[in-house]
Amino acid sequence: MLEPRANPLLRGHEAAVASLHHAAMSGRLHHGWLISGQPGIGKATLAFRFARWLLAGATNADLFVPETAPVFRRVAAGTHPDLFTVEKRVNVKTEKLQSEIVIATVQEASAFMRLTPAEGGWRVVVIDGAEDMNPNAANALLKVLEEPPARAILLLISSAPGRLLPTIRSRCRALPLAHLPATDVEALLADYAPELGGAERTRLAGLAEGSIGTALNLAAEGGVAVAGLVEEALTAPVSPARAQNIADTVARSVEGVDKFATFMTLLRAGLAANTRAAARAGEPAARLAGHVAVWQEFAKLESEVIGLNLDKRAAVIVALSQLHRT
Repeated sequence: MLEPRANPLLRGHEAAVASLHHAAMSGRLHHGWLISGQPGIGKATLAFRFARWLLAGATNADLFVPETAPVFRRVAAGTHPDLFTVEKRVNVKTEKLQSEIVIATVQEASAFMRLTPAEGGWRVVVIDGAEDMNPNAANALLKVLEEPPARAILLLISSAPGRLLPTIRSRCRALPLAHLPATDVEALLADYAPELGGAERTRLAGLAEGSIGTALNLAAEGGVAVAGLVEEALTAPVSPARAQNIADTVARSVEGVDKFATFMTLLRAGLAANTRAAARAGEPAARLAGHVAVWQEFAKLESEVIGLNLDKRAAVIVALSQLHRT
């Protein structure tokens, strides 16, 4: 899948595209936009699509800029003089990715926004993962939103907008994106992963819950096969011997593909779906609470195994045992 800044494809989100187009063409383009929604649905792709369109001075309603256009190539390469991207960076001392967006990065963006546009149009700042700003960075951004420079626009991208300061949210125009219809996910899978068969695309689209990013991750991690194991475990209790076989399959890394996280994610998703169905069917509250407690235990188990590098095979057996007791 292409990086969002170099991705010409966008499916769905017609209402969001129309909102951005209308605001720009009306001459009353708000200085801050908060593009939110679940991971992997195209938030960053939309932000860079709008940035390209704005920097190109285009007027077309779909915000499309062809890949052959100079502005497309410069945005894709990260060399456009009127576009600045804020995100977690690699620490030059430790050579590791920072765990948060720091104030220095936001201050760079603030200084950038106050410069005269190099090409006479707009200055655009894209903040990818805005919820990752630490408190100092968030307060620095708030100052920019309170006194926005002319001909400058902030595009905040967030999968968890509730983690942003309320004062930041209130100064941005909200642009929430819904999950993609399964048909759009299938169509994007055909574009990004043409080697997949039609049945596999349909299955992945169903598992991805409206996220093309999730669908592509599942495709790379053997998600269809892992989903079959999850369905087996959720349908009926598995024997100890079968639990060991499943654990061996999930814990075995083949060609760098680690299926453990995929298995646990799909197991929690399946348990959540079953719990919702049980609630609609009127199952007693005590039993529903038990399902929720197991879901929480699975999340804790996965976090501990990955964070502490514990035995994945043993963790799968423990999870299947807990599921059986539930």
